[in-house]
Amino acid sequence: MTEEDAVPTDAPSTPGFEELGITGSVLKAIKDLGYETPSPIQAATIPTLLSGRDVVGMAQTGTGKTAAFALPVLERLDVSQKTPQALVLAPTRELALQVCEAFESYASRMKGVHVLPVYGGQGYGVQLSALRRGVHVIVGTPGRIMDHLAKGTLDLSELQYLVLDEADEMLKMGFAEDVEQILAQTPEEKQVALFSATMPPQIRRLAQQYLRDPEEITIKSKTATNTNITQRYLVVSYAQKVDALTRILEVENFDGMIVFVRTKNETETLAEKLRARGYSAAAINGDVPQVQRERSVNQLKDGKLDILVATDVAARGLDVERI
Repeated sequence: MTEEDAVPTDAPSTPGFEELGITGSVLKAIKDLGYETPSPIQAATIPTLLSGRDVVGMAQTGTGKTAAFALPVLERLDVSQKTPQALVLAPTRELALQVCEAFESYASRMKGVHVLPVYGGQGYGVQLSALRRGVHVIVGTPGRIMDHLAKGTLDLSELQYLVLDEADEMLKMGFAEDVEQILAQTPEEKQVALFSATMPPQIRRLAQQYLRDPEEITIKSKTATNTNITQRYLVVSYAQKVDALTRILEVENFDGMIVFVRTKNETETLAEKLRARGYSAAAINGDVPQVQRERSVNQLKDGKLDILVATDVAARGLDVERI
């Protein structure tokens, strides 16, 4: 089960997925995955999206929002139509891949559903071949989606569903213009769901301009942190940070670990210092080639790497059970 899984609850009043309108093959697939009770964002969002209404959802990563928008899309998908029906925009390649994998797992009982991740760092050939064969759902980063639109290799004329996932992060990363250009090239008659951890004025303006009478759904941030996580902080000078971290690593029992730093340069510097102290560490940031990033994440998952040093943006969407 990943952080996007349904959150179990004993509350008898909480409706099940079937009561929310999830049926047939999609319902069977989520039961295969062990989903029992919808999380709050799922319970609030799924019926609204199934009714055809636009949604603005304010929810953190880890609240189950991927299933909240993916299940309604799959529930209404026309498998016989080979042009893209749904587009999910995500801020990073890692999150795009994770959302794509979630769609594929939810569609595992459906025949002939094709989901394509579209992101930079991967050759165009693979993406072009898949687009020519026919794709139902595309999950991509704004930059690469814009590239395909500019080249005329992506047809959004039949698009019915558009999801902006982690919209605030996309704007922080400078994708505002790309997102608006993509929205402008989609059909006027479509359903839009926007999800964001925060709701700054720029996101509000985006929602007002491109969404029609959306239902606003807010999930309190307390649902985003697992109850089994203990949070602590230490006050140390900048010069003492590496020594302090090393002492913590020496006395604390840990399996896998992610260390977050502020800048791309700091990821490389800290990973190098940890390796010099005998730790198995690697850095991931936006400048690291995609193949290398995926290799490092897989090594962390497989136990071949113990510490991943990352910027918060580069690590968004990662799901590693060892941590």
